[in-house]
Amino acid sequence: MIRLFKHYIPHAVLLLWLLDLALLLAAGEAAWRLRTIQIDVDSGPIGSRFGVMALFVGCVNLAMIAVGVYGADALRSMRYAGARLLVAVSLGVLALSFLDFVMPGTAPWRSVLLYAMFLAIVALVINRLVMGALLGNHAFRRRVLVLGAGKRAERLRELGRKPESGFAIVGFLKMTDGEKIVDEAIPREAIHDLIQFVQNLGVSEVVLALEERRNALPLKDLLRIKTAGVHVNDFSTFVERETGRVDLDTVNPSWLIFSDGFSSGRALSSAAKRVFDIAASSLLLLLTFPLIGLFALLVKIDSRGPAFYRQSRVGLFGQHFDVIKLRSMRTDAEKDGAQFAQAADPRVTRIGKFIRKVRIDELPQTWSVLKGEMSFVGPRPERPNFVAELEEQLPYYAERHMVKPGITGWAQINYPYGANLEDSRHKLEYDLYYAKNYTPFLDLLILLQTLRVVLWSEGAR
Repeated sequence: MIRLFKHYIPHAVLLLWLLDLALLLAAGEAAWRLRTIQIDVDSGPIGSRFGVMALFVGCVNLAMIAVGVYGADALRSMRYAGARLLVAVSLGVLALSFLDFVMPGTAPWRSVLLYAMFLAIVALVINRLVMGALLGNHAFRRRVLVLGAGKRAERLRELGRKPESGFAIVGFLKMTDGEKIVDEAIPREAIHDLIQFVQNLGVSEVVLALEERRNALPLKDLLRIKTAGVHVNDFSTFVERETGRVDLDTVNPSWLIFSDGFSSGRALSSAAKRVFDIAASSLLLLLTFPLIGLFALLVKIDSRGPAFYRQSRVGLFGQHFDVIKLRSMRTDAEKDGAQFAQAADPRVTRIGKFIRKVRIDELPQTWSVLKGEMSFVGPRPERPNFVAELEEQLPYYAERHMVKPGITGWAQINYPYGANLEDSRHKLEYDLYYAKNYTPFLDLLILLQTLRVVLWSEGAR
């Protein structure tokens, strides 16, 4: 994987993205030339239209990222990829058409956009067919050697077996006399020349997956591997990179302290984030005010009670604030006490089901963003009574409050439901990853991927 602004991107996805950019540019240029031939005019030099073509490529590619074209299933299912490519290219072309209507001359002609749309879809689908064939042969998967044969090694084997995995395990070495769960693991003493063994297997990375590291670290072996030019990683860091979450089962305070992350040098990023929050929330409130008013009226008509509700939540550094949302449940929803929302929750009203599905109920929270109590991106703010319980039951839960809560977040787009303690534990793992690796780049990815969640109703509750 390649680490870009603290976020890990698989080599295959990066290569696919670069090829997509080239194909989109080629599709736009071919559409331009086709149209100029039809109307019998000179197409002109390529440099004269570079700006509008770059805008076409940028808009369509942003739409592709937003709808999940580069997700885990993108190279495994052509049905999945084809459907989302069609939506993405269509959204990009519609955005460009609107932009050209508002500011004429900033986008290619609409007839060119129509041709470019069909050419781009064909080219992008072919690209995925070719890349899928290559990736099916593991051409872009890293070759990993695991030092360990216990439960952690078994977890890595299960992770490597997933079709979307970016690595392939080529061997296991049993380093201690502990329990052996991975049957095919080779005893360390059976390997005479470890460096030669690593080179023969073509290993590009070694992962230390020992159950007990105290007085058991194979320092001599690790040093030889490292100085031979092979990357060495510990279990927790490897899992964080591959899954986009902090593994609570194996992480310890020393790892959180000494591993990369929780940088203090992000004052500029935080300031930029606040400027974006103010500008975007002001614009969004202005544009969606009629929509919020309409659905507030529908909520009132659909069920008795107020259109909005206030609820205390825990924010930055554990401070409490009131969040405002459109009411989607009956007014007596918590007559038996506070409880997590459930899938197909019977307390949700008819209008509530719809506004939750398309996330309209979240729009009034933009006011909290404008006031600075929330951000657009961050961990989901929880209720004080839930926080008190979860802090007692889940390690490091308080650390999620070291960043401002958000309307959308890394946990929301990766693990949609949170109806019990186990779900809260999984979501905490993603929240810790976000708090540890926050950058504006990661925020941008989350905002774009939120569109995928809305369009495909992933995580709507």
